[in-house]
Amino acid sequence: MNALTDQVAALMREVAEKAILPRYQSLASSEIIEKAHDDLVTVADRESEVMLAEGLARILPDAAIVGEEAAHADSAVMDRRGADLCWIIDPLDGTNNFARGKAPFGIIIALAAGGETQAGWLWDPLGQRLCHAELGKGAFVNGDRIDARPTGEDKPVAAISTVFMDEAQRHEVQRNVAPHFRLVDIPRCAAEQYPRLALGVNDVSVFQRTLAWDHAAGVLWLNEAGGMAARIDGSPYRPDQDGTGLLAAASPSLFEKLAACIP
Repeated sequence: MNALTDQVAALMREVAEKAILPRYQSLASSEIIEKAHDDLVTVADRESEVMLAEGLARILPDAAIVGEEAAHADSAVMDRRGADLCWIIDPLDGTNNFARGKAPFGIIIALAAGGETQAGWLWDPLGQRLCHAELGKGAFVNGDRIDARPTGEDKPVAAISTVFMDEAQRHEVQRNVAPHFRLVDIPRCAAEQYPRLALGVNDVSVFQRTLAWDHAAGVLWLNEAGGMAARIDGSPYRPDQDGTGLLAAASPSLFEKLAACIP
């Protein structure tokens, strides 16, 4: 797996340098498209996905590939998530930030087998930070093993993603969580949010939309670091299953504290 991580990390760096960073803060309006309300795609997303898919196919030729943009173009791509071996690609996580010329943004790649995430990589091109994990082998930041740590604040810090909730859900979650946690803004970038949960910046997060390319790698990485990410009822998150609602926390006890607040 060390050799695989080296190959994937090198590919992510290369793609970021060639397809993403040259367009940071220099996109033309014609290079930004609204796929749905408040959901953007740019020429950098599309070029990054093509390059990543080609590179990952060279690394593991027998693995299926599920990319965010390919799945948007053809929903049948999602059926590959349960394959014996499958790459799951978010070619540019945090596109809304990137399109506005702001950080954070990143690349996320997961490797799944039979619908269970085996390894994950989250690359921050601006901060040059690589978070990676292998199932059962721990979590790492730039090659150093890490253990998740809470913020230590008296009132734990909650970053809650309400973007894809309806108004009633948004109100209810905030009303129930606010008395027990200090609410802070989300970065709108899973490649940044998961590291915040393990590195003492945030204590808990709530996600409504739980697409595989956003969460497969981060869930594995946080769990391998000793935190806890799972469905609201505590069942495991699987990238081959659809559904909404995901909680993530810097420790199992913080997960339980948050879950008790979610109606």
